[in-house]
Amino acid sequence: MKMTRKQRYRRIEQAEPGEIGKLEALISACTWRQHYHIQPITGLLNDPNGFSYYQGYYHLFYQWFPLGTEHGMKYWYHTRSTDLVNWEDVGIGIQPGDTYDSHGAYSGSAIEKEGQLYLLYTGNTRDSNWIRHPYQCLAIMDESGSITKVDQPVISEVPAGYTEHFRDPKVWKQGDTYYGVIGAQREDETGCTVLYRSSDLRNWTFLGEIQTQLPKFGYMWECPDYMELQGQGVLIFSPQGIERQGDWYNNIFQSGYLIGEPLDLQTRHFEHGPFQELDRGFDFYAPQTMQSPDGRRILVGWMGLPDLEYPTDERGWAHCLTIPRQLSLREGKLIQQPVSEMVKLRGGKEGKHMVSTLHNETRSFAEFAGVAYELKCEIRDFDAEVVGIELRAGAEEKTVLQYDRLAQKVILDRSRSGAALADQNGNVRRCVLNADVLKFHVFMDSSSVEIFVNDGEEVFTSRIFPSKESVEIRLFAHGGKAEFQASKWDY
Repeated sequence: MKMTRKQRYRRIEQAEPGEIGKLEALISACTWRQHYHIQPITGLLNDPNGFSYYQGYYHLFYQWFPLGTEHGMKYWYHTRSTDLVNWEDVGIGIQPGDTYDSHGAYSGSAIEKEGQLYLLYTGNTRDSNWIRHPYQCLAIMDESGSITKVDQPVISEVPAGYTEHFRDPKVWKQGDTYYGVIGAQREDETGCTVLYRSSDLRNWTFLGEIQTQLPKFGYMWECPDYMELQGQGVLIFSPQGIERQGDWYNNIFQSGYLIGEPLDLQTRHFEHGPFQELDRGFDFYAPQTMQSPDGRRILVGWMGLPDLEYPTDERGWAHCLTIPRQLSLREGKLIQQPVSEMVKLRGGKEGKHMVSTLHNETRSFAEFAGVAYELKCEIRDFDAEVVGIELRAGAEEKTVLQYDRLAQKVILDRSRSGAALADQNGNVRRCVLNADVLKFHVFMDSSSVEIFVNDGEEVFTSRIFPSKESVEIRLFAHGGKAEFQASKWDY
């Protein structure tokens, strides 16, 4: 049963007696709970927030509605890790309900300053007519891990020319100055990103809009993130309202990036190439990046989308985060690869290996099966028209990853992956890839799959909901032959 608006905007202490216990009981019986991904303890998870490194830990918060699987009163829930792999639940990081975040602590970012971690976020408020009034708020975490909210917002007004859709501050430091980008909607209902400057993270000056070559590109740009990588400027954002174009923009909302010359902070001019999608799968949104102590640029995304129902909704929880990914630039594209620390999940085990040439057949292999694992598969010397892998396969179920040699496309088909997903997001995704050798690096979990193609040239991130009996891995070559080399590690 859907919650009423009043029920959705309760704080956790306003839960009915036994309400949280009921959710916990549903969750404990759910076979789709993840093994190694960050997931909510109850209720709904969405955007990653405050991704940072402080006091020897990676800190990663997420948007959290604890009382159900709909979007309601949002908290920041706090997790931390020393290695980007093993995450511990810390608990509530930012609790909403004060004057300037009365209806939720929305997304934002974190940066260290003078031995403390500054958390900037959007405070969501609604007036008596349910009109939104956003504030950009500040909370500060000290060395003991205690988080205190600053009484007054650091940005209290939306600048002229923009609507109340004004949120998700992402902050960085350049020289002695702090800069922040915020996702915005113009009054003509087109999306953009605006730029602010501060010397102390408390007093901010509005500089204006970042000037791109996309004046009318969707109706809202959420979760902007600017960085400089290998001497180039990169602007990541999640535009809403982009029309589908062939194999592009097939999800209900997109996430992508622009690469260009470094942003001119004086003129706000950003000379860039075309908008490119970050992920070619079904369930990826609102990514956030941070710079690790060793200089790597690391990204985590929400493995889900707004406004869609998922099979776990009835089991008391919804969504998870992706594994952390290291970013680099290659030939005008943003490349994503699993962080090297992920090998820790192998537990030092040798893994299982196989080499086989398939001729117009589908074949399974002993010991190549499972629910949560890492799989590396290389396909060479193929004249087959179609080659690929069936994942989480059973009598009736399978998630199919394949390469169509004639069309030169990688295709992910989850139409038979298990419990049905929302129709409006579809079940097949394709992207062009011209390659003589195929490398599929697969991270499978109980209810998700992340596929890195040809060393991160393309990535497919997807939720799938197979039955626990569907555990086979099958390799296939149709219309010819192909040589397969595969290695697998159980998690």
